[in-house]
Amino acid sequence: MVSTQISSATIGFPRIGPNREMKKALESFWSGKSTADDLRTVAEQTERVAWLSQKDAGLDLVALDSTYYDQILDFITYLGLIPKRFQHLEPGFAQYFAMARGVHGAHALDMQKFFDTNYHYMVPELEASPAVEADWSGLLAKVERGQAVLGSDVAVPILIGPITLVSLARYPEGTDASALVGALLPAYVEVLGRLKALGVPEVQMHEPVLALGTANELQADFESSYSQLAGVGVPLNLVVYYDDVEEDVYSWLVRLPVQAISLDFCAVPGAAHGCATAATIARLGFPEDKRLGAGIVDGRSIWRDDGTAVDLLAALRARLGPNQAIVVQSSAPLLHLPYDVRAEKNLPGELTARLAFALQKLEEIVAVAKSGSGTAPPALETFGAAFPSDEGRSGIDASKYHRSEDYATRRPKQPQFRPFPTTSIGSFPQTEQIRRARLQYKRGIISTEQYKEQIGVEIGYAIGLQDALDIDVPVHGEPERSDMVEYFGLKLDGYSFTEHGWVQSYGSRYVRPPIVSGNVTRAGPMTVHEYRLAQAVTARPVKGMLTGPVTMLNWSFPRKDVARSVQAFQIALALRQEMEDLEGAGCRIVQVDEPALREGLPLKERRWARYLDWAVDAFKLSVAGAKPETQVVTHLCYSSFEDILPAIDAMDADVLTIENSRSDNEMVLALASAGYARDIGPGVYDVHSPVVPSVEFLVDKLRSFSSTGILGGDARRIWVNPDCGLKTRRWAEVLPSLRNMVQAAAILRAEVEGAEGKQQGAKAAAQPQAQAHGPRHACTGCH
Repeated sequence: MVSTQISSATIGFPRIGPNREMKKALESFWSGKSTADDLRTVAEQTERVAWLSQKDAGLDLVALDSTYYDQILDFITYLGLIPKRFQHLEPGFAQYFAMARGVHGAHALDMQKFFDTNYHYMVPELEASPAVEADWSGLLAKVERGQAVLGSDVAVPILIGPITLVSLARYPEGTDASALVGALLPAYVEVLGRLKALGVPEVQMHEPVLALGTANELQADFESSYSQLAGVGVPLNLVVYYDDVEEDVYSWLVRLPVQAISLDFCAVPGAAHGCATAATIARLGFPEDKRLGAGIVDGRSIWRDDGTAVDLLAALRARLGPNQAIVVQSSAPLLHLPYDVRAEKNLPGELTARLAFALQKLEEIVAVAKSGSGTAPPALETFGAAFPSDEGRSGIDASKYHRSEDYATRRPKQPQFRPFPTTSIGSFPQTEQIRRARLQYKRGIISTEQYKEQIGVEIGYAIGLQDALDIDVPVHGEPERSDMVEYFGLKLDGYSFTEHGWVQSYGSRYVRPPIVSGNVTRAGPMTVHEYRLAQAVTARPVKGMLTGPVTMLNWSFPRKDVARSVQAFQIALALRQEMEDLEGAGCRIVQVDEPALREGLPLKERRWARYLDWAVDAFKLSVAGAKPETQVVTHLCYSSFEDILPAIDAMDADVLTIENSRSDNEMVLALASAGYARDIGPGVYDVHSPVVPSVEFLVDKLRSFSSTGILGGDARRIWVNPDCGLKTRRWAEVLPSLRNMVQAAAILRAEVEGAEGKQQGAKAAAQPQAQAHGPRHACTGCH
């Protein structure tokens, strides 16, 4: 038995099911192939499996983590914070999924990255004085299910803390955020009272906002709010993750009236005791009357623990004393990891032995807790995982980070287009035929030539469609790519791939991050064949499509024995070779996507410069070899980039395309205010919604760009494109959406060209008078 001082717990677990049960159930329900009751049944079976897996692993406390789509959307619903445009819809799935995906006449809630992860949450929209109409029945029913499965002494509810919820929200400028927190508190007090009545052992209050560098500004809100919440009398566990807590925040955090505080010990390496959080506790201590939630098993890394967790626990016990209550847990919710490494049958054995997915992390948590209790833990296979400094430029000439000509000089040499040029971001629908062909090829049912032939047919269809729609710069549609990172990783040495390593990105969208398992190099051309196929069937310039080095790294599971910057520069050099080959094939427009640039940004602003320095240099290293005549495009999406605009400008891309449709031109306004001077393509419609945008809607959206003042309204430098790639949509949605987009651009283009024609006519009317002096001026000019 584990001693009363050392126990084990979870703070979150994958919600997708061992075999992606939730994805299949959601998509079946959305397509009308199953009922709401069917969806509820699968969801409850999926959560039951997850909860029992944690209990069976030997965890003392199990957090009740499950959702139909997104945990923040759940709390928007629980609190009744439904935006007015959705209030006419029937409460329940109709309203819930409308907020997530949009419906005709009501665009979806904005979607942003959750702190520094690739998980996307739905952004709450709060009024200055929100009318909170809480209905906690869904949460309470989940808790009762958890108690029935696990026992009332094991099942622990999770609440997204009120201060974090407000910090993630959008609300009118000038609104007092503290007042918003205050408006939510009565509802939180209510639910805590009802949870107390259910006999829960504690309630986890997730407040990751405390990991931000600005958390000290929230002291008054936390002290006031948690004083009220503590008054209910149910034990509270304040849970913080994704980074360490600043010392000045820690000093008041540990005085809050909560029974437990859970901290992340794995986010930031430190000089003392191996991590920054342990160093803070070593200096400042920890209150004896509170339980310490020690997040010492890395919840965001797929590598097995190297013994660090056991050493950390021993150091904590030595520093805090044998009577200090400590609960061993993961550093962050395990939803960022694949489910079970035992499902992987084709990875090299020596690699598999080094891996620990979510289920294996449970084993590590329990084993570490037993080591702290004096009970000999089960043997754990370990993997050496030092934390090196972020360096990696050695051997790379400084000139390789810069284009041969500056933007103002090279841009006129690049392809020129009519006003409001149209394009797409990259991918087109991954149809059933494409998936079937890929599976048949993978299983050896069809040959390489047969597979390439089918991919060629898909590319020809995509190009023909875009020609017919009159899209200025077509894309080949990426039918050969199952994923924008996986595709390139498969063609690079140094990457390894799982078959079942799925991780939720948002809703039913899961990704399968590859593993950086060695030094990354390019084996040969990766995209040239498909580019040539596409360009051969159109006279329009086809965009080459690459995934940038920072996104390749941030959407992979990186090595822990080599600095991230080293890995990024290795990838960048491989992409630089690919750029050269694309140019050799005649490509003059290349898009290098970096949607995950912001994702790797540390939560503490004082660490930004170091990260952005090497991240921007990695991007520049990948593209700077391009000729001046080659137009380099990059794409950013689903994050707030307003506070790193200098870094975006420093990337030196010729065209920037951005996700924009859900955010009311926020990024466009920020770029305009900053004087951004390069071509821009703000997304005109939401690719994550099944709603087909009307021509009128798109015309209004395009007109709104001019009102921001971006580029002085220069229509030849404002691109018209969707928010993001279209692989998750159906052709039945993509075709009319693109057709309407092109028609909207044509309407605005006609207005611009009409105005230009009037100007030219005015000049022509004045021309005869000017020509009276023409020969004399011309002669003078010759001399």
